[in-house]
Amino acid sequence: MKTFLKRTFLILAITAGFVFLAFKLSPYPSVWIIRYVFNKEAVKANKKLEKFVPNNIESTLNLRYDDHDSDAYMDAYFHRDSVKLKKKMPVIVWTHGGGLISGSKDHLGNYCRLLASQGYLVFSIDYTVAPKAKYPVPIQQLNKALAYISKNANQLNADSSTIILAGDSGGSMISAAAANVITNPHYAEITKVKPGIHPEQLKGLLLYCGIYDLRDLKTDGDFGSFLQTVQWAYFGKKDISGNQYAKTASVTDFLTSSFPPSFISAGNKDPLLPQSELLAKNLKALNVPVVTLFYPKSHQPALQHEYQFTFDESGKVAFSISLQFLKSLQNGK
Repeated sequence: MKTFLKRTFLILAITAGFVFLAFKLSPYPSVWIIRYVFNKEAVKANKKLEKFVPNNIESTLNLRYDDHDSDAYMDAYFHRDSVKLKKKMPVIVWTHGGGLISGSKDHLGNYCRLLASQGYLVFSIDYTVAPKAKYPVPIQQLNKALAYISKNANQLNADSSTIILAGDSGGSMISAAAANVITNPHYAEITKVKPGIHPEQLKGLLLYCGIYDLRDLKTDGDFGSFLQTVQWAYFGKKDISGNQYAKTASVTDFLTSSFPPSFISAGNKDPLLPQSELLAKNLKALNVPVVTLFYPKSHQPALQHEYQFTFDESGKVAFSISLQFLKSLQNGK
C-alpha cells in the first residue's frame, strides 16, 4: 500500500511539474482556458440579444474576403427593404473582441443585426486569433476585408464611399490601428500593412473598451495576468519593452489630425477605461471630432467591460448615442 501511495504521489508531482512548466514556457495553456471562458460568455451575450432583433433583417454568411486565408470569412447583415430597392447602404465593418486570443464573427451576429435594422450594411469579420497569428496579421486581414468590400461594392449593395470601422475590446484595438494605416502613410510604412481603402472612404469609427497604449497598461492582479497572457500570445514575447516593432501597436503614438471622427466608450468599472479616456483626450488635442460616452465612477449599476452588449438601460443608451453619431457622419458626407 505504501509503495502504491508513493508511486501515486510521484506521478502527481511529475504531472504538476509538467503543467507548471507548460504554463511558464508557452502562452497556449492559459490561452485555451481564457478562450473557453470568453467564447462561452460571448455565445450567451449574443443569445440574449436575439429578442431585440426585428424579423426583417437578412444575412449572407461566410463570405470569403481572401481566397488564400482559411480564416478570412465575414458575415453581412442588411435590411430586407434595402435589398428589394437595390439601395446602396452605408457600411459598418465590425471586428470582434476576445482579447485578441478568442472570439468569432458569429458572436456579434445579433448586435450587427440591430445595427443593420437602421439601414446599414454591417459586416462582422473573422480574423486569425493569437497565438496562431501574431501582430500585425489581424490588422492586415481587416484591411483585406475592406479591400474586398470596396472592390465588390456593387454586388454587395455597399456604399463604399461611406465606411465605418467598429470594434469592441481587442477588435477596437485592431480597428483603430487599421484607421491609422488608412489615414497615416507613415504608420502604414512602419507597420508594413497595406491600406485596404482610401482615406476618403473611411468616415468614422465606433470604439468600445479597447486597448490603445501598451505602456499605460496595469499588469498587476488577475486582470494584469490576463493582459500578460494576451501580450505574450499576440507579440510572441513575454517582454516587449525593448521591441521597437511591437511599440507600433500603441495607436496613440501615431495619431494625426487625419484620424477619422470617433465614438469612444467604456464602462465605469472597466479596467481598460483609462485607455479609452486617453485615446479620446489625444484625438481631441488634434482637433479630431470625438463623441464620448463615459460614466461617473459612482454610476450604478457598475458597467463592466463590454457593457454595451448587455442591452440593459445603459447598453441601449450606448446604442442610441452611437446611432446619433453614425447619422452625423452621413449628414456631414
